[in-house]
Amino acid sequence: MASFVAREAAAARMANLSAPEERWKPGSDVEAPAPRHDVRELLRGKREATLVLDGAAYRLRITASGKLILTK
Repeated sequence: MASFVAREAAAARMANLSAPEERWKPGSDVEAPAPRHDVRELLRGKREATLVLDGAAYRLRITASGKLILTK
């Protein structure tokens, strides 16, 4: 339940980041925004995860100082 509430709160914050006229709407000339993902949710409480792109594995990890590192 807490994860759902956190996702809804994050979505509400993201919706307020741009002016209403800049928000994407189906059929509009404005390009759809790139997907946004909360890395902590993506990692499910862990400090690292393996991401796969076209068969190649990459390691995404959060450092002790809270920065992201992506390595092949």
